[in-house]
Order: sequence, then structure tokens, then C-alpha cells
Amino acid sequence: MGKKGKQSSSTDDILNTLGDFTSKENWDKFFTIRGVEDAFEWYAEWPELSQPLLSLFTGAPSSPEILVPGCGNSRLSEHMYDAGFKSITNVDFSKIVISDMLKRNVRERPGMKWRVMDMTSMRFDDETFDAVLDKGGLDALMEPELGPKLGDQYLSEVRRLLKSGGKFICLTLAESHVLGLLFPKFRFGWKMAVHSIPQKPSNKPSLVTFMVVAEKEDSSTVLSPITSSLGQSRLNSGGGQAAGLFEALERENQIRNEYSSGSDILYSFQDLQLGAKGNLSKLNQGSRFQFTLGGEGNSRFCYSAILLDAKENSGSFSYHCGVFIVPKTRAHEWLFSSEEGQWMVVESSKAARLIMVLHFPNSNDLYMILFQADLSPLVKQLAPGIDAEEVQIPFMMASDGIKQRNNVHQVTSPLTGPIVVEDVVYENVDEDVARLLSSRDLTFRRLVFQRAENLVQSEALLVRNGALKNDQEQRRKSKSSSKSKKKGNHIQKNESGDQLHVYHDYLASSYHLGIVSGFVLIASQLENMVSSGRKVNTIVIGLGAGLLPLFLHRSMSFLLVEAVELDAVILDLATDYFGFSEDEYLKVHIADGIKFIGEVENQANSSSNGNSPKNEDNTRSKIDILIIDVDSADSSSGMTCPAADFVEEAFLLKVKNALSEQGLFVVNLVARSPTMKDMVVQRMKTVFAHLYSLQLEEDVNMVLFGLCCKDSIEPKSSPQSIRRLEKLLNLRHPVMSQSIVEGAKKIKCLK
Repeated sequence: MGKKGKQSSSTDDILNTLGDFTSKENWDKFFTIRGVEDAFEWYAEWPELSQPLLSLFTGAPSSPEILVPGCGNSRLSEHMYDAGFKSITNVDFSKIVISDMLKRNVRERPGMKWRVMDMTSMRFDDETFDAVLDKGGLDALMEPELGPKLGDQYLSEVRRLLKSGGKFICLTLAESHVLGLLFPKFRFGWKMAVHSIPQKPSNKPSLVTFMVVAEKEDSSTVLSPITSSLGQSRLNSGGGQAAGLFEALERENQIRNEYSSGSDILYSFQDLQLGAKGNLSKLNQGSRFQFTLGGEGNSRFCYSAILLDAKENSGSFSYHCGVFIVPKTRAHEWLFSSEEGQWMVVESSKAARLIMVLHFPNSNDLYMILFQADLSPLVKQLAPGIDAEEVQIPFMMASDGIKQRNNVHQVTSPLTGPIVVEDVVYENVDEDVARLLSSRDLTFRRLVFQRAENLVQSEALLVRNGALKNDQEQRRKSKSSSKSKKKGNHIQKNESGDQLHVYHDYLASSYHLGIVSGFVLIASQLENMVSSGRKVNTIVIGLGAGLLPLFLHRSMSFLLVEAVELDAVILDLATDYFGFSEDEYLKVHIADGIKFIGEVENQANSSSNGNSPKNEDNTRSKIDILIIDVDSADSSSGMTCPAADFVEEAFLLKVKNALSEQGLFVVNLVARSPTMKDMVVQRMKTVFAHLYSLQLEEDVNMVLFGLCCKDSIEPKSSPQSIRRLEKLLNLRHPVMSQSIVEGAKKIKCLK
């Protein structure tokens, strides 16, 4: 203990020899010098203590079992014995003081027990005592260096030894570091109160002794506020000491109130060990809570974690308990940050209890070995119903599947924020493209917005010059390097020194292929327009790297493609790093997509039969194909694409009015939340006469297709529709044609 009450100068001199209050040798020396007859009282004495202390035993068993740890040579237990409490066990780690106290009391108080024991590790059975009476023992343990550890061990023993309904009575000076351990340790399953002990009348200031009482409840999850009998007069007389106690009380009760509110609280690992969420050795189906794991001497690192016990009817389990690591770069994703997404992870993990560790700082092999070694002993303590030493807990991880990564360029846009252009080599690639280039170590160029780091905005295949023997156009372009010498230089060399460039006749993104597959729904109309020599007015909202607009332009020359992009920085990146370029039939507008469509709606009062998106009076013609491919800056709702404004009913009605009679509306929807998906689908069903969808395999993308015409639609998978689509496509590689046709066959009718 760091402070003491008023003592004689000789006592102070002796106390000064102690130095470390946790040292057995120091206390042996102290009690040898002082002697047994000269009782040493840390704080208040019996005349002040008797009334508040004895009142706590009203209604207690007729002969309660009382433990006095760290008894020293205080007369407290003797007074309690003389007051009628005959079953008292005294404990101290000083053999000298226990021997002397036994000799002093053996005749007058024969029922009193004396034991040489360390109060942080006592050799008694669980739930042995009705009360534990501590007079300065906890304060003495709370040395700056060893105090928190020893104090925690001691209070754990108190919790273990008390019976249900038993009381821990702690006489303390209520210093902040002591209360900082004491209050949380008895937070769950204990009823706590704080009282002050009356002081001796004196003209000299002295420290106030406080009595903290913690009563053990039947349920370990009960959470009650700490009550106090301290009044304003006590606050005034106690000075800074009492003010510090009031502050600690207010802070602790605020925490308890937040815990009781039912909100998504972040528990500490210690809270769980103390019973905050009940008995964790048993599965509690459907239980979910957040907590912190590690730190504070328990491990080298501190982690944010979520514990989830699988819901009822979740099927069979492969693991009793599992750990799922979420890297920091993916922690923001709806799948890992939302409750709905987390339950989907639980289901796919096949674990009865899943501990999801979020914001993992690094995912390489070396760090994984280090973190797994650090986490294993902690999570074993949370495994249900199994011996922690025997259980084997699998570690799973949300990997990005990238074998090699090269940061090509980084820029910060005032609108979009940090943007990265990177070249990556995947651990696994699609078999078709691997056969196309006779290689498995293919390089892809990606455009990534760091506001949504795992949502790849655009992805292009890089090929070396002449890699595709039948592509004469690409060979010819590779000879001209004038454009590649612009800033950023989108031509790059691979390890063998060959130049790599973006290959525009291959769509790496499956949802881009899915968008093109949807053209089968209007293949007949497109065929008629082509035969009449009319250009098909096509608008793509969201340029990205320009890969989809450029692919449409190259593979369907009858399209007049306009891309609308809000951020001019994106157009620069598409041009400099992805080989995008405009021409007569491929234009880019730097504009707000919502407003752009609104202007088209206002101007397109009649359809145009010409080859221009505008009529002779310079008003816009209606749109034949409208594609929405924009990301959302806020994915917290569970929808990553598109931005919420693009699926509001008001905007969808504008789209309907802006489309030609046989027009097609396409939305790339990325939503892991089934609720969000259903909402978007219902809105589109309300607006459009026909609605179709293509759910991409092993992907969260769903492509939705809305049609305005009320006429019956030719079955999208009919041989005639497929043949029409294939005829319209001018593709250089069968791989692309096959993927688009396969996608067309999977389109489902929703309305």
C-alpha cells in the first residue's frame, strides 16, 4: 500500500524499512521488530469500524465462515470473534506473524484458525467462505510494478472462494489505481456498494477509510450500478481523496449503464472471463458479441474480435471452434463489418463457434505464424466445452489470393480520394485465359479506390507484344511507342524484359461479361437497327479504366458509346495507364451521372432515326442501352455498387422516360445483404415492364436488366436469340464469345 493513516513516528520509522509492501522478507523483518503485542492497524480502528461492519452480517448464517487475508497482527479478527463470529480463518504469508498470533489467541479464542498462505494463491476449496474481510490487504498488494498482476490474482481468489450470496468487504483508501482494478473485477454478477468509515474526532487532517462491499449474485451476468452512501458532507470532508472516489464511481456506473443498454458493446477479454456473457464453456446458439483480445500482459498484441455461436438449424459442423482472420484491408467490407454478413461467414466456416479477428495488420506467412502463436492460447480459453490443452482450433483467413503485387501509380483525387493503379499476379487464374496465353502467371492491371480497398474498380489483362499470334492489330500498335511515352507510361516490362500492355479484347471482370450477356434480351431489336444502318445510342455511367466502353466499341461497331464520369482524374488514369482513347463513336463526358440522365429525359421528346445521339434541333435522342457501373462511397449499408441514388425510384423513373421503347437498362449490383438486394429488385419491378437478373457464380455481383416494352420477350436462351447475339459480336477470341453466351443462358426472369 502506498499510503497510510496517522501513525506514531516510531511506527513510521519501522514502516520505512519495508520498502516493498509485497515482500515476505520485509514483512517478516517488520513483525520481528514490532512484536506481536503491539498491534498494527492500517486504517480505522474497531470503535469506528464496528457499527458499519457488523451491520453487513445482519441476516447472515448463524455462524458464517469468514476469511481474513493478509491479517498481519491486526486485532480486527479478534474483535470479530469477540462479537460472536467464531468461524474465522486468518491468512498471511509471514510465518512469523502467524506463529505469534496463534500463540496470542490459542487460549482465549480457540476456534480461530491461522494459516501461512500467499493471499494470491490460497489452498481452499471453491465457495468455502461466506465473507472475505480485507483491511488494507488489496492496497498493500497494489505496488506500481507488481500491483496490477498480484491484485488481479488476489481478487480472482476472492471471487473463487466466496459462496453465492457471500460478501467481499474491502477496507481501502480508494486510490484510483486500486479502484481501477476493483470495480471492473466485480462488474458482472456482483452487487456493489461503497461506504465511508467515520473518523476519530481530531483537529488534524487524516485520510478517510472507505468500505467497498461486493455481494456475489446467483447469476454471473447480472449487472447492477454501484450504490453509495456517501453524501456531500463526506465529499467535502474527504477533499481530493473523496473527489477521486466519486469520479471513479461515476465513470464505472456510466460503463455499467452502457453495458445494460443492450447496444453493441465492446467487451474486454477480462469481462468475458468474469462472466459478462455467461458461461462460455457452453454454446449459446445465435449469440454474438464484440470484444478485445490480448494486450495488457496477456499477449504481444491487442485484437478486435467478434464471437459468434452458430444459429439453430445451421447444419453439421466440421469444427467445434474456429478462428477467422480478417486483414485490415478487408475489415471494412460488408461481409465482415455487418452482423448479417458475419453470420454468412459463420455458416460457410462450418464452425459451431467462430471467433472473427478483425483489422489484422498483415497477412504474409511470417506474420501469420507470429500472430497465430500469440492468439492460440487466448482463443483456447474461449473454446466451448473442451479441455483447452487438448483442443485444436483451425485458423482460417480471408485472403486476397494475390501472389505478387506491384504498385504502378498512386494519386489522390479531390472527389474520389486515394487511387492506386497496381499490377498483380494471382495465385490461381481462370483456365480459359491461362490456355489463351499458355501461362498461369498472368499479370493483371487493377484500378483500386482506397475508400473501398477490396472493391476492384477495373481489371485488365496485360500481355507482352506478339503473345497473341492472330492479333495483327495489337502487333501493329506495339510498334508505335509515341503514346506510351506519356506520363505514367502504361507499357511495362515483365521479368524477362518483354513489354506488357493492356489487352482490350479480353474482359477480365466477370460482371462486365455479364453485362454484355444481357444484350441477348434485345438481340432482335439490335439486329433490326444494324440492318437499317442506325447507330445504337449507348450510355455507360461510370468510366472506371474505360475497359467496358472500349470493349463495346471494338466488338460492336454499331454502338455509339458515351461514357459519363464524374471525376476527371479517372479519365486521366484510364488514358495513361489502361490505353483508353476517344474517337468519333466513343466519347467521355465529365459530368454527374444523375444530372446527365435527367437532361436526357428532359430533351428526348422524340426518338431519333439518325446516327447521332442528338436530333436535328440539337436535343438528345432517347437512349437504347443504359449501363450503370458506379461504386458507392458509403458501403456501410451493405451495397457497394451502385451508389444509392442510382436505385432510388425517382431516378429509375427518369431512366424509364429516357429509354427508347425497346431500350435496355443494366445495373451492376454489388450487395452482400439479401435485404438490400431484395429492396433494389422490388423497386425495379415497380418501374420496369420486364426484369431479368444474372447472378454471377462465386461472386457478390448481380447484374439486373430492366426493359420498358410491354410486349412479350423472345426467350433469352432460345437458339435464335443466342445466334443473333453471337452474330452481333465481333470477337477475336472464342473464349470471350463462349463466356458471354454461357452468361446469357443463365439469365433469369424476375418479372
